[in-house]
Amino acid sequence: MSLPGSATLEASIRYRDRFKTQAADNHFRNEQNLWISSIGIGSYLGNADDATDAKYCEAVVRAVELGANLIDTAANYRFQRSERSIGKALGELVRKGFAREEVLICTKGGYLPFDGVPPTNVHGYIEETFVRPGIARIEDFVGGSHCMTPAYLQNQLEQSLRNMDLECVDVYYIHNPESQLGAVSESEFYSRLRKAFERLELNVAEGRIKMYGLATWNGFRVPREARSYHSLPRLVEIAREVGGESHGFRFIQLPFNLAMPEALVLQNQVVDGAEVCTLEAAALLGMTVVSSASILQGRFAHGLPETVREPLGSLATDALTAIQFVRSTPGITTALVGMSSPEHVIENLQIVRVEPAHADDYRRVFGEE
Repeated sequence: MSLPGSATLEASIRYRDRFKTQAADNHFRNEQNLWISSIGIGSYLGNADDATDAKYCEAVVRAVELGANLIDTAANYRFQRSERSIGKALGELVRKGFAREEVLICTKGGYLPFDGVPPTNVHGYIEETFVRPGIARIEDFVGGSHCMTPAYLQNQLEQSLRNMDLECVDVYYIHNPESQLGAVSESEFYSRLRKAFERLELNVAEGRIKMYGLATWNGFRVPREARSYHSLPRLVEIAREVGGESHGFRFIQLPFNLAMPEALVLQNQVVDGAEVCTLEAAALLGMTVVSSASILQGRFAHGLPETVREPLGSLATDALTAIQFVRSTPGITTALVGMSSPEHVIENLQIVRVEPAHADDYRRVFGEE
């Protein structure tokens, strides 16, 4: 039987209050009428095998027990195995006394998910899984791997709900929509997004998703003239046109870390005639920002200079320092960290007890006094 419900204000307050004596004051942030932790667990990396499944399940349980209530995954992560591991973890958490409504479950659709293992014949997989059942045409798959037609997204959403044994997912992202811009014009791209938003709004109305968004790699961190650029004001306007002022388009996910600070330093969005960075644009437009690649798949786990470590609190590890940088950035609600074992969770969730860096100290990371 699927777990009913979705994240709620009342339950997220209850979750926050579980950590009254442990969490720093600004570890939990009030966004979209929910209390969300400043660090979340991602589930991208790892082998597609039973041992990794078991470790992910244990890691997710441990993360929620230690103060992280945002869980991020995608249909294609580990060929659907990450979603299924999260489903098992949620069942375990309920048995341990946590309510479904205390956690924010986020997943994504867009890329081919495969099933358990990669197929030997990708074209045959597409034909059998999507073309013959009438879900999508072969030409709908840009680059042979990415599709965001309404019927395809519907299929992927329903698959994700089954994988995680849920009735509702809290945030459903269209995964790297900029992949489409290598094959279609800008006007066609926004037309496709409009149709996708219409279908997602229908699912909001029917209770399958609570909110939706875009999870991007390049879209929000490149100059306006770049082929893969996304205009956040234009996207919000489309959402308003199809869903009204109470539309469900409320989240964006983008990479942000010490080597990829574009969302903060590049003024590539125009809101009411003013050039602003993506993080400021999101705040002005009522959007919540989640950061991916917070430690850039472990590349910031060692070797950080003292000029970065000291302003951010001289924390025990460089990984914690990198996470601290992201969660201390104005405009970022949650720093996602891929954690595929309980040992990684225990190490990284030390940050729950640490206050985010003060604004003056944060600026010193950029050499500003």
